[in-house]
Amino acid sequence: MTSLHDLETPVVVVDLDVVDQNVRRMAACAKESGARLRPHAKTHKIPELARLQLAAGAVGISLAKIGEAEVFADAGFDDVFLAYPVIGAEKARRLLALSDRMRLAIGADGVEGAASVGVVFGAARRRIDVLLKVDCGYHRVGVAPENAAQIAKRIADLPGVALRGVFTHAGHAYLAAGRAEIEEIARREGEILASAAASIRAEGVPVEEVSVGSTPTAKTVLSVPGVTECRPGNYVYHDASQVSLGTCSVEDCAMTVLATVVSVPASERAVLDCGSKTLSSDPLRPRADGHGWILGRKSRLEKLSEEHGVVRVEPGETFRVGERVRVLPNHACVVSNLHDRVTLVRGDEVEGDWAVAARGRVR
Repeated sequence: MTSLHDLETPVVVVDLDVVDQNVRRMAACAKESGARLRPHAKTHKIPELARLQLAAGAVGISLAKIGEAEVFADAGFDDVFLAYPVIGAEKARRLLALSDRMRLAIGADGVEGAASVGVVFGAARRRIDVLLKVDCGYHRVGVAPENAAQIAKRIADLPGVALRGVFTHAGHAYLAAGRAEIEEIARREGEILASAAASIRAEGVPVEEVSVGSTPTAKTVLSVPGVTECRPGNYVYHDASQVSLGTCSVEDCAMTVLATVVSVPASERAVLDCGSKTLSSDPLRPRADGHGWILGRKSRLEKLSEEHGVVRVEPGETFRVGERVRVLPNHACVVSNLHDRVTLVRGDEVEGDWAVAARGRVR
């Protein structure tokens, strides 16, 4: 059997034992709360891994782009929520074709986008399920909670559209100062969305789904009354940002990058063969501090160029040319999108690999 130490570098390594543990834990948390789990597969983009999530109890998956949904449809998946505003007739025609193959819903945060899709579905005498996005404090996309009822009512009246519910994403939890602040954000996430759903129902519009998301907030928000579904994604791998936020420990991180020291030009500097093309340049959350952690060392990746990862060597530590190290990325989701395949290991033994089948599907 191939050993981890025989692999060419840089290579993305996924520990299957840790993945199994992470999948089971989140599934158990959702089951205990009584809410449905719909993981966001944009983290891994791998059908085989999504099947593990479904086997553990997930009801379906979330994705961001139609191209991702097309890949997962080809792999046999039949229940997908595109948690992203879809705009325009050409994309609507692709959705119409997909709706023949799966139970499909899309996100919207306004009447215009939903209408542009509804026109195509209405002409085909079909309807597509839509969830209205509500801003719970992240201030990226989403309607203000006080406007949710009015906009939901207008969307529900559109031809070719069926309003299934509401959704949100507490992305601002990634900037929180600690677990207490994350838990408060999570409670507000659930309460804001449940309240928006109640205001829509008060207008006579049914709301089936109240869907929340985000790995840092998941375990807390799942317990908020009125929440029906949760869409965490990163939990399947975790990363250095999740450790920094207190969401998990280093031992809970399933994805690392195996890299080789290619240069030690000075005692305080070493260079690895993994740069921004391997790790991405995403900052550490909640506070920027380098571009990756080297497991078992205090030294950190201080800067990246495309092919070089420059390590700031801490006093008392040394690196040697040819040495191999494991790098814990700042953000696992972006690393997934940079690589065609991930190598699967248990301990130091290689068990195979998986294609990152939906990588690069940005449309």
